[in-house]
Amino acid sequence: MAQKNSIKILSVLILSMFVSSAHAGRQTKAPQTPQEELMALKEGNERFMSGEKAGHDFHYQINKTKDGQKPYAVILSCLDSRVPPEIVFDQGIGELFVARVAGNVENDDILGSMEFGTAVMGAKLVVVMGHTKCGAIKGACQNVKLGHLTGVLDKIQPAVAQVKKSNPKFNTESYDDLDHVSQAHVMLTVEEIRKKSKIIRDLEAQNKIRLVGAMYDISTGKVTFLDDVASKSGVAKNW
Repeated sequence: MAQKNSIKILSVLILSMFVSSAHAGRQTKAPQTPQEELMALKEGNERFMSGEKAGHDFHYQINKTKDGQKPYAVILSCLDSRVPPEIVFDQGIGELFVARVAGNVENDDILGSMEFGTAVMGAKLVVVMGHTKCGAIKGACQNVKLGHLTGVLDKIQPAVAQVKKSNPKFNTESYDDLDHVSQAHVMLTVEEIRKKSKIIRDLEAQNKIRLVGAMYDISTGKVTFLDDVASKSGVAKNW
């Protein structure tokens, strides 16, 4: 009996050492280039979809980051409760900067935060992520007016106009049409970030960061990354 107990205790100790080593390794082998960071997000989303998540030791990560942080990506996503970036990309504490606002719109505060995350803290990837069946997109398409929300939805109107121009039969009750607007809005937001932020624009021109758009499908959990150059030839759904 004593021998069995000793073997059991030894097994637990070995497993604990392996888990600690795995978590430590995940921290020390963080992606170093924009392309590696993009691949890390893609792999994280694949784990999320498959259910084979990394098994984060949050207590370890809290201790590891208590004196500083080094997130590798900045995510601008929608406020929607079904689209939590850390979860859908299977990332832990200290790995992502996340800004969330209805309709994943940009403003000066968001731009300043992105500049902090990249130029100051060293993140090499910026992602603007929209999603399917977005309530803010639908509100913009239906020209909803509601307090301060009106100003948020106004920022989506350029995408609405773009899609309606290319689709005379646009239907505000059709989620396919609304999802086209969501994609167009993502790419227009990417372009607005480049246009308005000289810091982001210069870092990208120097290949120090990458700025990309993405769409999250709330029905499947899949994130599809769009071209990192704004679409000027239309808004065809390609995800």
